Amino acid sequence: MGKKVAVFRKEHFNAAHRLYNPAWDMQKNDAVFGKCNNPSFHGHNYELIIKVVGEPDPATGFVMDMKVLSNLLKLHVIERLDHKNLNLDTGLFADKNPTAENICIVIYEIMRPLIDPGFQIQVRLYETERNFVEYPVEPT
Repeated sequence: MGKKVAVFRKEHFNAAHRLYNPAWDMQKNDAVFGKCNNPSFHGHNYELIIKVVGEPDPATGFVMDMKVLSNLLKLHVIERLDHKNLNLDTGLFADKNPTAENICIVIYEIMRPLIDPGFQIQVRLYETERNFVEYPVEPT
């Protein structure tokens, strides 16, 4: 087995969302989601970090060309989420609450088929400076 290296690409996007469960009344939604249940929505400045793990290519020394990774993220994730209302504008959360956890999973599911299956990937999403999530927990 060769030497595996992790490379990271960081991106940024802004998006609005509302956390609520349509099966619940407003009182229960307020109790569970608090201010995040605002019917007028609220926004975040998200920081996205994608980790790619693999062996450096002997010809280039790259695990993955970071410009290629950057372009994939911008085209397939940032353009779809940046300055959008996640509940209304993207179609990605029609059947799921746009929590940080679910946003992270959706980004992973978008990116996984675009990156060599021989590489492990992991997505980290910062919703605030102090709150972030990762998926998968162990890179796959």
